[in-house]
Formats: sequence, structure tokens, C-alpha cells
Amino acid sequence: MSLLKLADVTIRYGRLTAVRSVSLSLAEGEILFITGPNGAGKSSLLRAIAGVTPPAGGRIDFADHDVTGRAPEDIARLGLSMVPEGRDVFGSLTIEENLLVGTGMHAGERGWRARAASALEEVYATFPILKDRRNAQAGLLSGGQQQMLVIGRALMTNPRLIAIDEPSLGLAPNITDQVYERLIALRRQRALTLLIVEQSSTRAMMVGGRMILMRGGQVMMDGDASAMGQSEAMQDAYFGYGEH
Repeated sequence: MSLLKLADVTIRYGRLTAVRSVSLSLAEGEILFITGPNGAGKSSLLRAIAGVTPPAGGRIDFADHDVTGRAPEDIARLGLSMVPEGRDVFGSLTIEENLLVGTGMHAGERGWRARAASALEEVYATFPILKDRRNAQAGLLSGGQQQMLVIGRALMTNPRLIAIDEPSLGLAPNITDQVYERLIALRRQRALTLLIVEQSSTRAMMVGGRMILMRGGQVMMDGDASAMGQSEAMQDAYFGYGEH
């Protein structure tokens, strides 16, 4: 069963077409990597799925709802959490305050405080370093700790799907390994669906799952991440060899 489905999605910024008629589906519990060179349209596609950028054409369905052009908070309530590129922490707030921001859209609902407290403990169990430093300003955390924080914030709403834009950006390889170890463990524990943008296909090969390659706003290849990453066709498509 498809949790997420895109049909002929096109995204434009003025006269620039960033994504051209992209169609794809993502099954519940699946992990899908989107890779490709700079300017391929990867981040634009993620922002459209999360409701940040309205598509110029096509349709987006999530959790059996047509969410095309709907507000980000409406899509989030259906169970989609977005982790943007660059981590986007609130540096002057504490770690705990940053995490509670993730539950703000449910404030005032019956039982909200109890659910928030329970979610907070689950995040702290997943990322103990955040609990140890929960009263510290988030801006003082290392890059890896900030990445854990924004993933933790995404978990606070008990999502069905987490969409993550470049989780390894600016991180040392060993820290990236730790972040991915937690993500894969969370996927197993919570039956999460993961949609991850990574410019390099190497990480997708290491983690496994499915991968699509985008170039020039279009999907050029779609298949098993390990098999695709080792193919000459993948390299040709990535760099545009053979194009005229």
C-alpha cells in the first residue's frame, strides 16, 4: 500500500522549472533515497511534498488524502515530518524548548501535555546526549548533535513518514554513521517510512533500500540502491554522459 504517491508533479520558480512531471510512490515502511547532482530538483521535490512549495501541476497524495497545495501544518497533522537542509535549529532556545516546538500545532488539544511529555522521553531515550544537555542552548551543539535534535523534533509528533534533506551535510563520516544508525533503528522500532535526499549515492548503497536518481528536474533511474550505485548506467545518468 502506498503511503505517498506523486503523479506528474511539476514545480516552478517564476520562469524556472525545477521539477518536471515527476511520478513516484512510496510504500509504508519503505526507505527511499533521492540522489542526483546539484540543481537536480531534489530539495524542491521534498518541499512540495511537505507543503512548503506549492506545485505548479500534478497531484500529491499522502495517507489517502490529496495534499496538493495544502499547508505544511495540515500535512504534518496527517503524519509527515520534515527535517530541512541545514538543520534549522532555534539557537537561542534550549534543546528541550526546540523539541517542544515540534508539538506546538497540537497545543490545546485534549491530552496534549501528557503526549508531549511521553514523546519527549522517547526522544531522550533515542538520543541520550539531548537529555544530558536538555537545558543548554541549541546553538552551542555540534553539527551532529544538532542533526540529532532536528530528527528528535520531527519525532515529537509521532509521524508515519520523515522526510530528511541532506542529513549528512557538513558532518564527519563517523558522525554521519551514528545519525544513520539511529534513523535505521527508529525505522524498525516505529515502523517509520523514510524519504531521504542525499547528493551522493554512496550512503544509499551502504544503507540499502530503494533509490531514485534525479537530473534536470526529472527521474532518470529508480531501483535497488545497492545495485544502482554500482552500475555504470547510474554514473552515466548522474553526470549526463551520452546526452546530446
